[in-house]
Amino acid sequence: MAGASDKARFYLEQSVPELRELERKKIFTRSEITSITKKRSDFEHILNARGSQPSDYARYAEFEMNLESLRRKRVKRLGIKSSYHSGPRRIFFVLDRATRRFCGDLGLWMQYIEYARKEKANKRLLQIFTNVLRLHPTKPELWMYVARHAADGADITSARSYMQRGLRFCRASRSLWIEYAKLEMIYVAKIATRRQILGLDGSRSENSETTESKEPNADVIALPELTAEDIDPSLREGDGVDQIALQSLYLTPALTGAIPLAIFDSAMKQFANDDSLAEEFFNLFAGFKDIPCLPKVLQHVIDYMLKTWPAMPSGLSSYSRQPLIGVDPHSAEFPRALGISLERIGSSTQNTQRKSELFKRIIGWLQPLSRITDLDANVKRVISATVKRTVRDYEDAAEQEGSLTEDKTVQMVKVLRDAGCQKGVEKLLDRNRHRRGTHQHPPGLQVITV
Repeated sequence: MAGASDKARFYLEQSVPELRELERKKIFTRSEITSITKKRSDFEHILNARGSQPSDYARYAEFEMNLESLRRKRVKRLGIKSSYHSGPRRIFFVLDRATRRFCGDLGLWMQYIEYARKEKANKRLLQIFTNVLRLHPTKPELWMYVARHAADGADITSARSYMQRGLRFCRASRSLWIEYAKLEMIYVAKIATRRQILGLDGSRSENSETTESKEPNADVIALPELTAEDIDPSLREGDGVDQIALQSLYLTPALTGAIPLAIFDSAMKQFANDDSLAEEFFNLFAGFKDIPCLPKVLQHVIDYMLKTWPAMPSGLSSYSRQPLIGVDPHSAEFPRALGISLERIGSSTQNTQRKSELFKRIIGWLQPLSRITDLDANVKRVISATVKRTVRDYEDAAEQEGSLTEDKTVQMVKVLRDAGCQKGVEKLLDRNRHRRGTHQHPPGLQVITV
């Protein structure tokens, strides 16, 4: 116990100059300094004695963080310039001791990381990342966290490096493969957005063509548009855009979607053609609706799924949904895309034996469309009729397969109500009563029908 007391006294003596300055500048009163010293003494004796726990270090670090927050508020309120202070350094020291003693506790590591990020201590943060990844290389969530941090700092090269190193240790982690593809898609979306803002995506030429192709017989006098180049022709010499360079930039793997597709192909080889994982990739890619390479990426995934699993509901549902992805429901192109999607639904139902699973997936992506309130009336009517028909097909298929349950019936009622098909709800409830041979609904349906 003497050893623990000596260590505690040693660490406490290091904070004496700081406490004296805080008292001298009247940031804390003498009684507050005494209370701080007693609290630190209690923590140090607990930490240096046998049987200390990770929670003891976490509470000590939390106490120091709260104390530092209070000090900063008082310094700001009193307008005092503190020339000597080691608050963050002390907190880092406590957390460093914690992670050295309990290196297997991820909670302490995350507390250490979050505080370093909050203090913007980038050098220390990189050191923490190196240490925690060296000690826990088989934790995919750590690799994803570090990669996201690098990507948020616009360091895509480091983010890719972390992801690739993580996949060497965690090849069986589905979430890591999905996160890597998501990282690349976010990068493609950022590049596409920047090109659009800078006018490097062809919008300049389109705008000029639109201006030149205005109606010649309009009842207005078209005035010429003056630009800085018209006033000073020398500005045109430095504003030349290398179209060849821009065209070559369009073909880089970062913009054509080659990297996400390479990740998808590698994941399919790693997981022996898992159709549920392929569907996860498809749903991930479908969420990035404003990138130029999206049709190519989706088509590659669809081709792979239909070739590998031509009768699986996951591939057929994605194939049916594909025409609607990236199309604004309020645009003039949406009715045509919806028509193509409905044709694919009809053909897909004939190519699988697992019809109830297919209908369930189709309902899953039709339901959000039925909730859009400001759609064209005709389009809204078609979507509602499609939802109603698909729900009926789902009910019939589930009944034939012997998998129709009360929970599924409740879900179908909710879907029909969201789509505004009240008559469909009544017919569904009538069929349910007839099927059960009673005039009463099950408890779950009674709650909904009230």
